[in-house]
Formats: sequence, structure tokens, C-alpha cells
Amino acid sequence: MTDSWRMAITATRHCLTGCALGEIAGMVLSTWWGWGNAANIALSIVLAFAFGYTLTYTGLRRAGADCRTAVRAALASDTISILTMELVDNVFILLVPGAISAGLGDALFWWSLVVSLSVAFVAAVPVNQWLMERGKGHAVVHQLHEGHAHHR
Repeated sequence: MTDSWRMAITATRHCLTGCALGEIAGMVLSTWWGWGNAANIALSIVLAFAFGYTLTYTGLRRAGADCRTAVRAALASDTISILTMELVDNVFILLVPGAISAGLGDALFWWSLVVSLSVAFVAAVPVNQWLMERGKGHAVVHQLHEGHAHHR
């Protein structure tokens, strides 16, 4: 496995963390509140982006990036990755019979959520690898981390 694929896997795993936190929070809250399917999906997507961007932003701020740089890098690095994961994840949930309507106490709710996030991860790795090879996506974050590490 090449270094670019390892970096893509690491970047996607980081992105998956934010997506999963947001997705799970959105699905749990909207299901608990009895919201419909469209609101369920919308809240999950909004929270996936919010958690994903926040994790990257926080890491960059800890690495010494100023607020503006951290915001711009989070948007540049995570947008395509999260979009890919959310598209694949939600299509999967919609294709599994009964998954979108399953309640929190149903095994189908949790099983389909875990599998959908796994499928989304697999789909996003080559996207992140392609972006990183071109100096885009998570390559921007890696450059900032390396730059700030050298200045300490």
C-alpha cells in the first residue's frame, strides 16, 4: 500500500468520525422526536457536516493555525469527503427496506446505520486519495499541520 493510500485512509477515518457522530446524533434525535424521514435525513446531514468541520477546525487550532486559516482549511479538506460519505450513507439507508423507518429499539436501525457508515467510508477513501494526489482535500490539512509543527 502506498503512502498516498495510507494518508487517504487516515483522512477518511478522521472524516468518518465527524460524519458518524453527526449522523448518529441526527438519526437518534430525529427518531426520538418523531420527525419524518426528510427531516431525519436533513438533520443528520447538517450535524455530520457540523461535527466533521468542527473536528478538523479544532485540530488545526490546536496545531497553531489562526481562526480564519482553520475555517478555510476545514471547508477545503472536508466538504467533498463529507458530501461523498453522506450521499452514500443516506442512499444506503433509503435502499435497505424499513431502515429509514426503524425505531431506536430496532436492531435494523443500528445495523443499517453501522453498515451504511462502513460503505460510505469505503466509497470516500478513493475520493480522498484522488484529492490528496492533487494537493487538495485533506492534503491542505496535512500541509498546515506540517507547517505549524516546523515552527514550534
